[in-house]
Amino acid sequence: MPLDPSISRRRFLGTGATAGAVVLAAGGTAAARPTPRRVDVVVVGAGFAGLTAARALVRAGKSVVVLEARGRVGGRVWNHPLGGGVISERGGTFVGPTQNRLLALAKSLGVDTFKVYDEGENIYIAPDGRRFRYSDTGPTGTAPPDPRILVELAVLAGKLDTMARTVPVDAPWRTPGAADYDAQTLKSFVDANSATDAFRRIAPLATRPIFGAEPGELSLLFTLFYIAASGDERHPGTFERNFDTRDGAQESRFHGGSQEIAFRMANRLGRRVHLNRPVRRIDQDRSGVRVHADGLTVRARRAIIAIPPALAGRIDYHPLLPFQRDQLTQRYGQGTLTKVAAVYPTPFWRANGMTGQGLSATGLMSATFDDSPPGGRPGVLFGFVGGDQARLYATLSATEKRRRILDQFAEFFGDAARRPTAFFETAWSGERWTRGCPVGIPALGALTAYGPYLRAPQGRLHWAGTETSTYWNGYMDGAVRSGERAAAEVRAALH
Repeated sequence: MPLDPSISRRRFLGTGATAGAVVLAAGGTAAARPTPRRVDVVVVGAGFAGLTAARALVRAGKSVVVLEARGRVGGRVWNHPLGGGVISERGGTFVGPTQNRLLALAKSLGVDTFKVYDEGENIYIAPDGRRFRYSDTGPTGTAPPDPRILVELAVLAGKLDTMARTVPVDAPWRTPGAADYDAQTLKSFVDANSATDAFRRIAPLATRPIFGAEPGELSLLFTLFYIAASGDERHPGTFERNFDTRDGAQESRFHGGSQEIAFRMANRLGRRVHLNRPVRRIDQDRSGVRVHADGLTVRARRAIIAIPPALAGRIDYHPLLPFQRDQLTQRYGQGTLTKVAAVYPTPFWRANGMTGQGLSATGLMSATFDDSPPGGRPGVLFGFVGGDQARLYATLSATEKRRRILDQFAEFFGDAARRPTAFFETAWSGERWTRGCPVGIPALGALTAYGPYLRAPQGRLHWAGTETSTYWNGYMDGAVRSGERAAAEVRAALH
């Protein structure tokens, strides 16, 4: 359904008013005479986690300031307007079953969902270049039903799901055998449990778009936790729910784009949200915290740091945090992911019986999706370029990048894919205040050595962000959950 125009106007007016206030403070007289502000809670980061935490605290009657380094709200969720009210997404896009906290938040804000186009057949390009068309209504779901790997796929996916059920989502480091799992990579596990090179070569089809990483960069323990986290308190996580479109994490999208949720939260928070305010230093003592951002210092009783561990580790803390927390952030790098998209007058692939979803074991893009608006015009395809392929992509010229991506879209969906009306990319690893996407990835051994410090408050500092979530870690739902949990911690501490 279309957005209420009055809501859209309020959204832009509210965001513009906040941005305007920031510009004045950063470049006008206020910058010359920064006056400390006193509030109950200061939140660092205006992504889904920080905005959710701030919203909950304001509702509880607490005074709050949100400091955001970027010139926008939403964090790793970022709309890309195509004109005429049509929105594509540069970052977080999908929502699916058991992502209940995100769905509840969207509903409370009046943001509706619609199903991802999933009528027809998907495309799979095998390691040897062979091309398959298949329906995701079959027993393998979104995974390709290649007869050469089918048995191994079923056995290994079942084994991972079984192992994941032993992982406590709130403390994966307490998993039986955690040290052994955390000392080996997903690649070594796949290699030891598969018989064919063809199967080993398809493992990156899952890890590149989901983690922005190669199987050899992921600890087996973290992978098992990620599977276990793909559910909720009533539904155990499964590999299929994480990977699938139909009945899975890629099932639906939001009207107006995912960032609409952040816009509406920020609108309600109003001038509590300060953009273009990167936080450089945080002091804490018995009386409270003092948070120093560019052009603004805020005093508060508590602080919530709602940014990825890799970025949280770059803030200067006084006194120093425990070395375990610092060591954790040093070992929690961001995934390597670029999102590419092409726009067409119509979604031509649909007329040929294709969903727009593709998987490739040979191309730069490991996975593609139909990102067209509900009305079907224009047609939009996007793809994930992750891990080694993202690192290769970054070395190419702009002309070569475009050519290779469009050639791959054409390999999937036909020659018309070579003639888009627009093409754009988002290289998340190059974004200054993100440094990678979609999720932070612990190094081998990091979860067992330092995992307890991921969420544990340090004095008056509390941690949020999707990396700290017990369910749907790495997803928008996980960010919302983490914000709710951090706000509850702070409310309890302030009583």
